Amino acid sequence: MHPNALLELATELIHQVLQLKHPADGVVSDFFRRHRTLGSRERHTLAETTYTVLRQRLLYQHLAQSGKGEMERRLAVLAWQGNEGFLRAALNEAEQQWLAQVSQVDRSALPEKLRHNLPEWLAERLQAAVGEEFWPLVEAMNQGAGLDLRVNTFKAKRDDAQAAFKAENIEALPTPYSPLGLRIASKPALHKLDVFMRGDVEVQDEGSQLLALMTGAKRGEMVADFCAGAGGKTLALGAEMRNTGRLYAFDISGHRLASLKPRLARSGLSNVYPVQIAHERDERIKRLAGKLDRVLVDAPCSGLGTLRRNPDLKWRQTPQSIDEMRVKQAAILASASRLLKSGGRLVYATCSLLDVENDEIAQAFTAEREADFKVVPAVEALTKAHVAQADTLVRGDYLRLWPHRHGTDGFFAAVWERR
Repeated sequence: MHPNALLELATELIHQVLQLKHPADGVVSDFFRRHRTLGSRERHTLAETTYTVLRQRLLYQHLAQSGKGEMERRLAVLAWQGNEGFLRAALNEAEQQWLAQVSQVDRSALPEKLRHNLPEWLAERLQAAVGEEFWPLVEAMNQGAGLDLRVNTFKAKRDDAQAAFKAENIEALPTPYSPLGLRIASKPALHKLDVFMRGDVEVQDEGSQLLALMTGAKRGEMVADFCAGAGGKTLALGAEMRNTGRLYAFDISGHRLASLKPRLARSGLSNVYPVQIAHERDERIKRLAGKLDRVLVDAPCSGLGTLRRNPDLKWRQTPQSIDEMRVKQAAILASASRLLKSGGRLVYATCSLLDVENDEIAQAFTAEREADFKVVPAVEALTKAHVAQADTLVRGDYLRLWPHRHGTDGFFAAVWERR
């Protein structure tokens, strides 16, 4: 492809993504479906340039003001993640001079908001949460995430899966905390590898693996993944249950549950029952009240713990949307808790960095249901699940994962046992 044609496509894609009407990953995927002739290297350049703009949006918009022409083209030039010689070939002389001039700007001397690239309301909350660790957190969130895999222990052992990657000249290292995880620095075409196609591994962030492990699902139990989504944690729970018992995957989205089907077939599990529900008070849920051994509630949330992967979320979320989310989170947790029998375990989790979605929801539930539920310290649940360095992953009674501390997405989890 001609250099200028690729730069024009980057400009078009950035224009679409910055409207912020839809999740960026969906916009990018749809863009690639409409441009099927793009090669893998071209897709990589377009996607990574777009995500770099989202990560550094305020900075690049500030720097781009000094240039001429279409704003999105200048943003693409500043954020370019492809071959530099290819980019220079697409620029006219004036653009090359402008880029050289802008490159000399001392970014460390710019105002804080142009360095952290966060909306002010979010920057204030994160500074209050982590104090002097704010800038390491910002740096971690502005880096792309690596590729974490969960070994499907129903089919394979971690050592064997690691050896299978090595045979393909791919270095896969054991994750530091999860006993089930492998981490790959590169981004290989997994769908072409036998180790993936036969279901030995699934893509899943290490933090997400820990949530499933904390649930403690066992052989022969009745378990529910209350907000299953595409089913990553459902598959992890099913493997822990050794394909026995009964595992419900509840979600309000039939589309998300449908995406579980090919993963389920690859996993070899037959104990999973996907169920689309209308809401958390659905009659199909009420019929199971008091019958389940384990319930995992990975609640709908702001997703701000996943900014390494989804940097558009910091621009698409607002304090108002988070307040609305809190109401939904509390309602879902209350409804899910009714499913548990005496001695059953309840896990509430989010991929949020904000206390209002995490500690405050958990503490309110404990206060309201203290007669029925007792808190299980997260370190106890993690240790029992053979998670390494469990004491470094908790704050008080709760699991608390941070990108800059743990190399995972940001996660929270609280655990209770029904009396």
